[in-house]
Amino acid sequence: MSESYDFLFKFLVIGNAGTGKSCLLHQFIEKRFKDESNHTIGVEFGSKIISVVNKMVKLQIWDTAGQERFRSVTRSYYRGAAGALLVYDITSRETYNALTTWLSDARMLASQNIVIILCGNKKDLDTDREVTFLEASRFAQENELMFLETSALTGENVEEAFVQCARKILNKIESGELDPERMGSAAGHPGVWLLVDVSCSVHRQVCFRQACEDQEKNSHGGPRKCWVKVAVLVTPP
Repeated sequence: MSESYDFLFKFLVIGNAGTGKSCLLHQFIEKRFKDESNHTIGVEFGSKIISVVNKMVKLQIWDTAGQERFRSVTRSYYRGAAGALLVYDITSRETYNALTTWLSDARMLASQNIVIILCGNKKDLDTDREVTFLEASRFAQENELMFLETSALTGENVEEAFVQCARKILNKIESGELDPERMGSAAGHPGVWLLVDVSCSVHRQVCFRQACEDQEKNSHGGPRKCWVKVAVLVTPP
């Protein structure tokens, strides 16, 4: 049976490594905490259909690596994104201080009209907090962002973050600020070579490699992997 939905939005999950981005995605998709979570290599991908303002919306979500060594490659995924979760760790001042850079990248490489919600993750670790709610709330207001504190562990505000972002995108479409026919258009994009872990049933872990790179490491056991050429953008129905 084919999936039925009214709109398809490309979402990004961005922010420094260790902020819990992959855990937020897993909690949203699977409704449970990801107990063992290593740093993302390249990107992880997940999709889910949600109901927003009496519309069925499919979110195709790209969880990007937060490590600097992957930054130049993950930036190629920004184009065509309608929404983004900008994530920091409330127990880490360093991840909060990096928000301006991530925000600048999103608005420059995706669109000035991209809808972004700021997520202060690890709300369950309030006793270890380094960033106050008020400080982050002011940052969000100054940069015209929505704002929630979330917990990938308990699930608090995780779905709400995605729903709020999608709702604002729909509002912008209805007001004429966004054109759904142009969001995520893959026309003219050359695509990239990706190494895809086809045995992963949840997010389909995607590891960046160039097509000419030595594949020896991937030929000795481990999950099944294959080289595929894919467009990095999402085309609306």
